[in-house]
Amino acid sequence: MNHSSNRTKRRISAGCALTLAPLAVGLASCSVGSGGNPLAGAPYDASNQISVSAGEEGAVVDPSRPLKVTATGDEGRIADVTAVDTAGRFLSGKLSEDGKRWQSTTPLAAGVRYTVRISTENGSGEQGRRTLNFQTKPAHAKRLGVTFGPDSGTYGVGQPITAELSHKIKGAKQRKLVEGGLIVKSSPHVEGSWHWVDGKELHYRPKEYWPAHSTISVRSRLNGLKVRDGLYGDKAEPVKLKTGDRVEALADASGLSMKFSKNGKVIKEMPITTGKAGFETRNGTKVILGRESFVRMRSGSVGIGGGESYDLGVHWASRLTWSGEYVHAAPWSSGSHGVSNSSHGCTGMSTENAQWFFEHVRNGVPVKYVNSDGDTMPAFGNGFGDWNLSWAKWKEGSAVQRGTQDQDAAGSATGVSRLRPQV
Repeated sequence: MNHSSNRTKRRISAGCALTLAPLAVGLASCSVGSGGNPLAGAPYDASNQISVSAGEEGAVVDPSRPLKVTATGDEGRIADVTAVDTAGRFLSGKLSEDGKRWQSTTPLAAGVRYTVRISTENGSGEQGRRTLNFQTKPAHAKRLGVTFGPDSGTYGVGQPITAELSHKIKGAKQRKLVEGGLIVKSSPHVEGSWHWVDGKELHYRPKEYWPAHSTISVRSRLNGLKVRDGLYGDKAEPVKLKTGDRVEALADASGLSMKFSKNGKVIKEMPITTGKAGFETRNGTKVILGRESFVRMRSGSVGIGGGESYDLGVHWASRLTWSGEYVHAAPWSSGSHGVSNSSHGCTGMSTENAQWFFEHVRNGVPVKYVNSDGDTMPAFGNGFGDWNLSWAKWKEGSAVQRGTQDQDAAGSATGVSRLRPQV
């Protein structure tokens, strides 16, 4: 009879522990109106009933060894274990069926402090608690550095986020761990994903452009985490980005016109000239990389010679690719603006329009090109062509959302030099 009663009490107390173990106040509130129920009152000190492999309060332990929690009493059992480090990362673990043993199933981080909270119950169903703090030893190994880009500031709605790693990450398991520790949060919230460009670089973008006037925070939670033998995560400088109005441009290489929109409304249309035969401007969405009020453009820097040679001082130049595509003033080709394509790949327009464009864009503003006979802007390697991958293809490059192979992401075009401009 007593044995059956105890089983009933255990079932009741276990149900409460699952919901309320993190808060002592919650455990007490479960007993309101219980009339002497074992759950009444604050949890008792279970220190004498629980053994923790980390040792005593404040101990320094080896992070390569798992954390173990054991119930030492005959009737006591472990109801719940929560272990969290100073970065807010929870340690996963597994509890034995009899409630006597708990062991961590993921590696401890190195060089951080953990707080362990253990909830117990005795044979009468009374709730116990033990809390322990311990430190893990720093890792004497290589550190995986992460550099986020761009710098904190305000950008256009097409600006991707980049993460450059100090060491190459190959295996799908390692990539999943690293990617999972790179945290991007936006307000308002939008769906987004990382994409592995290669073993040392990731890009992050939302499914659609960032919302206007949004805030994006980027940080790493890899510090101290074991990535592989001999390599642990290092600290990383977080960045915070903001977007302004939704500014974007649409350039029609066949129609020889550029439409400039702000928050969904076309506010200016400008006649343009783009790349002529043999020098066709690339199709696809490009993102403003930088702006120069004056730049010297020489054909030799991009491998153009002979009768196509040029050496020009160019005003109001907004850069679109590292290989030299710009939107810029081209007064020497004014007769071609809106009439024919005569440039070597850049988008030329009047000085007045080029200055207006220059003053109304910032880094991260998307400029989409259509109806050119040129190739499509590659996703990577020549600026930000990230938006030229469909959302489905983009997610295929994520180790978390789909999984990646041990080689570089398919379709990556890396190694393009940051060449001088082409007009």
